[in-house]
Amino acid sequence: MGIRRNVLGTELQMCSEEPLTGFYRDGCCNTGPDDLGLHIVCIVATDEFLRFSRMAGNDLSTPVPEYGFPGVKPGERWCLCAMRWQEALEAGVAPPVVLDACNELCLEWLLLDDLKQYAYEA
Repeated sequence: MGIRRNVLGTELQMCSEEPLTGFYRDGCCNTGPDDLGLHIVCIVATDEFLRFSRMAGNDLSTPVPEYGFPGVKPGERWCLCAMRWQEALEAGVAPPVVLDACNELCLEWLLLDDLKQYAYEA
């Protein structure tokens, strides 16, 4: 499959193992033909964004144990759908992104300048 790249053109880094994220629950924002939502943007969740996402019909903060989903808390990293991040950007509530863990494929839908403006600073 080769080396997967991030939006900076370097090797895609781990987004989160606690909670374990990614469409394939491998900790990385990898994608494939089954990932219709394109979970390729590594975010750092904020209260504001989690409220927005819940109101937009995607409750990321409530645990769903039967699916092994622990719920995302503010400050935790999560692989988010590219279009949900764009919606949050347009609504003024975009969460910070971890650039080296954002899959380069998100650049087909998102602008690198927008992502850089929201780059997470540890």
